[in-house]
Amino acid sequence: MRIATWNVNSVNARLPTVLGWFEEAAPDVACLQEIKCVDEKFPTEAFERLGYNVIVHGQKTYNGVALLSKTPLEDVRRGLPGDDGDEQARYIEAVISGPRPVRVAGIYLPNGNPTTSEKFAYKLNWMARLNAHVRGLLSLEEPLVIAGDYNVIPEPADVYDPAAWVGDALYRPESRAAFRSLKWLGLTDDYIAADGSPGGYTFWDYQAGAWPRDHGIRIDHLLLSPGAADSLTGVTIHRDVRAREKPSDHVPVVAELDFPA
Repeated sequence: MRIATWNVNSVNARLPTVLGWFEEAAPDVACLQEIKCVDEKFPTEAFERLGYNVIVHGQKTYNGVALLSKTPLEDVRRGLPGDDGDEQARYIEAVISGPRPVRVAGIYLPNGNPTTSEKFAYKLNWMARLNAHVRGLLSLEEPLVIAGDYNVIPEPADVYDPAAWVGDALYRPESRAAFRSLKWLGLTDDYIAADGSPGGYTFWDYQAGAWPRDHGIRIDHLLLSPGAADSLTGVTIHRDVRAREKPSDHVPVVAELDFPA
């Protein structure tokens, strides 16, 4: 099973590029973030023609997540528990049916900048809510993958110049500590487990020549429960997609899981 995560930075604005990659890579499951549209404006039919079942948790202009699967999606959840007043569309979850069902959660974690504003407090609170929800999911003892744009740079090796990011919400000690707390629940960082080489970047800003200078950061992650991590066979970061016409500033990350028959 190949599970992908990709912040597409407006699915409709970049639809030809997104569909082109899906046709080439053909992931079995994909979590999309920052779709920037309400549910009814998501190009569902275009993905259905490629053989995908689609569920969406959208929001006008901002945020929005979608989950696509070649097999039916069951036990669907839209929205992260813990705050009934949170209207931001950042979380979607479902069980991917098949011989070995897998629960997949797609997340678009808040950016949190500027750190002097309420946005940083919202980020940390959202991460605390995610931690609490994941604890419950892990108690189910089923394969679990939490994939998405975490907006967290975990370690110095995950950024081209750590000093340039000191004070940024993505690299603040509080954000990195919250990410570690997630992993300490028993989750495995797919890239670290499969590769771990410095420079496994997944995001290059549109500004200041970040892409041609390879000034990237690794903020798109798949965290795996023990039942999923045991089956991890590889991870691919599709860097080439960043060089295509009208690209997102993120690239797809695909984890391959080989579950025993």
